[in-house]
Amino acid sequence: MYVSGEESAEQIKLRADRLGINNEDILFLGETDISIINENIEELTPKLVIIDSIQTMYSEELSAAAGSVSQVREITSQIMRICKSKLITTIIIGHVTKDGTIAGPRVLEHMVDTVLYLEGERYFSYRILRGVKNRFGSTNEIGMFEMKGEGLVEITNPSEILISEREDNPPGSAIVASMEGTRPMLIELQALTTLSVFGIPKRTANGLDYNRLAVMIAVLEKRANLQIGGQDIYVNVVGGIRLNEPSVDLGIICVCASSFRNIPIPKDVVIMGEVGLTGEVRRINMIEKRLKEAEKLGFKRCIIPDSNKKHLEERYNLEIIGVKNINDALRALNLKK
Repeated sequence: MYVSGEESAEQIKLRADRLGINNEDILFLGETDISIINENIEELTPKLVIIDSIQTMYSEELSAAAGSVSQVREITSQIMRICKSKLITTIIIGHVTKDGTIAGPRVLEHMVDTVLYLEGERYFSYRILRGVKNRFGSTNEIGMFEMKGEGLVEITNPSEILISEREDNPPGSAIVASMEGTRPMLIELQALTTLSVFGIPKRTANGLDYNRLAVMIAVLEKRANLQIGGQDIYVNVVGGIRLNEPSVDLGIICVCASSFRNIPIPKDVVIMGEVGLTGEVRRINMIEKRLKEAEKLGFKRCIIPDSNKKHLEERYNLEIIGVKNINDALRALNLKK
């Protein structure tokens, strides 16, 4: 049962025809009154109920407007009470604010069993389904999809998609290996450094934590003796992906140095490693999965923490270079004499 408070049956039918959906087992209810919705659920007892969206539903027992804190709390509790008593799986769709959080009361997230965020940049066709809360499993997994005419289509190999347009080899570009849950992803990282014409150099991070970028720039200047502090520095993660994992630290260091020295990083290299404040390259987890992904996509060399290389048990069709600090990594890429 698909309950829509935003679109009419005609609008939903047009979309279903466009997506090629022709299933007699799908029931549609265009209603916003929760009492009528509850009556239909109890009478028909469907296997799955979709509420689109919770902010449009209202209860006549409350005087507050639809979408208010009291309405959302009351409607969610009613839906949960009915559906859990009848063992009906229910998906509640909620709007998000401009900063990406669920609009309305936070109590909505506390009441439900699972919270999934469908993320995507406005100018990219890719969407990421990310688990934020899950009472029955891990929240580390993600699903990646592409928006097409027939709807959302699963991307089975995100790494291949994210690096498919990397044809030439300019300075300030490198491939890093990040983990999204248990899935390894190879992603292109770009940096651009230019001499600042103002008194205070500008730092811009797209897809990365700004504070993490500032720390890596300070480490690069202090520990590698690279006079990069007076440069405007722009770092971008290609594809609209957001990286929060520390294993991309070494990639940030290398792409900034590559752009500053105007020396390209070889296209067949994958970089991974966490960087500390003293410039040391620290051990990262799930190194085997990252290396297998790099090997599968045809890369030839991997720069990894030396502590990880010592404990590798499997053999890979890769030249694996272990580095102890950022200077070792920069020398391996000919970015430092």
